[in-house]
Amino acid sequence: MAITAALVKELREKSGAGMMDAKKALTENDGDMEAAMDWLRTKGLAKAAKKSGRTAAEGLVAVAVDGGKGVAVEVNSETDFVAKNADFQGMVSKIATAGLQAADVEALASSEVDGKAVSELITDAVATIGENMSLRRMASVEGASVVTYVHNAAADGMGKIGVLVGLSGDNEGFGKQVAMHIAAANPAALNEASLDPAVVEKEKQVQMDIARESGKPEAVIEKMIVGRMKKFMAESTLMGQAFVVNPDLTVEAAAKEAGVEVTGFVRLEVGEGIEKKEEDFAAEVAKTMKG
Repeated sequence: MAITAALVKELREKSGAGMMDAKKALTENDGDMEAAMDWLRTKGLAKAAKKSGRTAAEGLVAVAVDGGKGVAVEVNSETDFVAKNADFQGMVSKIATAGLQAADVEALASSEVDGKAVSELITDAVATIGENMSLRRMASVEGASVVTYVHNAAADGMGKIGVLVGLSGDNEGFGKQVAMHIAAANPAALNEASLDPAVVEKEKQVQMDIARESGKPEAVIEKMIVGRMKKFMAESTLMGQAFVVNPDLTVEAAAKEAGVEVTGFVRLEVGEGIEKKEEDFAAEVAKTMKG
């Protein structure tokens, strides 16, 4: 596969590696971006392995709860100005409430709000506000009780990060602490059993390649990998993470002390994983003024 300048630029932005290192990584891996990222990590050359997951689009995440069910929805806009618009916020709030009765984002798009399908409601808002918008994601959690937390709230129940926590019992204070922990720590899964096996295997392979670079015997490497994967599991799962309120306890241990079980969680962050063309502030203002 031809290694283009665009590919090299993309890998440099994702990894923080130098141009020649990025080019070599792509060359060694036939232009495969993910494999090149792993190669850079193995060589210790990737400075920021997860830059591609940064917030890159605007809009709002809204949460809603009814009894033992909670939903979080993400509605995107082009600029943060629109996210601060009262009409936009009102629409997003109604969409989140409608999400309580929807099975998934496709069903939500066809759900009725104010006599119109949500998809039509958004289309009308685009025409009125003059900026592109989209219903991007919806996720739900069920439990004996569901607690919510919104980080960087723009209005009641909506902001840049929305978190839902399902509990086996009723302990809103503890649930709120866990939700704030999730917003900050961003765990990949609830527990080890919930982690994607492909992600685990990929991490194990990367760690083995890194360990082999040290030149140590295979028997020593195997012991190293056990420790490194244990650390990976602890850092990646909510139950294994050190609780931000009391780092001497894991979240799992803290839940036991609180007398409840965390049965599930959702964390949605506005624009997560979306590439966005960067514009300076003046250009963004000008674009908004033109409508």
